[in-house]
Amino acid sequence: MSKKIKILVVDDSAFMRLLLTDLLSGDPELEVVGTAIDGKEAVSKVLELDPDVVLLDLNMGEYDGRYAVEHIMAQSPRPILILSSVGNSNLNPVFDALELGAVDYINKPKRGGSKIREMDYELVFRVKKVARAQPKPTAIDKNGLHKFPHTFDSYANYDIIVIGASTGGPTAVEKVITSLPANLNIPVVIGQHMPANFIKSFANRLSGLGGIKVVVGSKGMKLEPGMAIIAPGEQNMVLVRDPSTNIVSVDFTSEQYREYNNPSINALMTSVAESYGNKAIGVLLTGMGKDGVKGLGMIREKGGKTIAQDEASSVIYGMPKLAYETGAAEVVLNIKEIGGYLVNCL
Repeated sequence: MSKKIKILVVDDSAFMRLLLTDLLSGDPELEVVGTAIDGKEAVSKVLELDPDVVLLDLNMGEYDGRYAVEHIMAQSPRPILILSSVGNSNLNPVFDALELGAVDYINKPKRGGSKIREMDYELVFRVKKVARAQPKPTAIDKNGLHKFPHTFDSYANYDIIVIGASTGGPTAVEKVITSLPANLNIPVVIGQHMPANFIKSFANRLSGLGGIKVVVGSKGMKLEPGMAIIAPGEQNMVLVRDPSTNIVSVDFTSEQYREYNNPSINALMTSVAESYGNKAIGVLLTGMGKDGVKGLGMIREKGGKTIAQDEASSVIYGMPKLAYETGAAEVVLNIKEIGGYLVNCL
């Protein structure tokens, strides 16, 4: 019998601790080895019980989830899954926790135990997924971003950058976007696996860093240099080129993708390959599964440039690993190098 995944449940609600323990203990591959009522106790229990995964609420008074993530990652790093009902209007605490080293996040239903029970499958799936992760904080110097514009030639070697990411992606995407100059001379499109209600807040966060403008894609939106468009979380975004005007704009497809839906990285990257051919750069970042590998491969087949994140800087070396092994990725780079490499390609 394979070793069970040991879990520490951290929540300031006794009812939630009992409910989550009951749900997780129902799976034969999981074992709840302890609980904690706040971030301070969580740090102590991690050192005492050595869990494989920490399931962590963010809102817990003085010693909150941020405190727990920061101190666990400093003293005894391990996969942390955020389970929190932070308001949709301000999801920065979640993104801050991810930047500090948390691996993934899941929405906590706001109403009662019955709603939690309805997400039983998703919760178990996410816990098993993050257990495979290699958590690592990604320090981002927000004081030194985009201070100097880049001098570009009048002719660009490429016309678009497309980025795909899954688990661990928000921090990785942020790292790439903050490495690009504000006067970037081509557009960027992004497919990030993320709950739909997180997407707008994520776009606002990226835009607020003071570099390129980041917006959520909508049907008919035109692409502009120095602007990034992120796919909404409830549809599969694609790009289409009008043959009469030669203008590329955002559209959505009803096609379902086995690897991942809403948003599908394959859908986005495949459409970029079809619309831009050898004038596209594709970047596949951290994440589990196969989404984006086929699309990245098509960009390379069309003569475009393709990049995968390396294992050392990936939280989960799944999608980029497969991209490298199948030949879809031409170049493998550490996340710290990708932004500069992209600029040099232009």
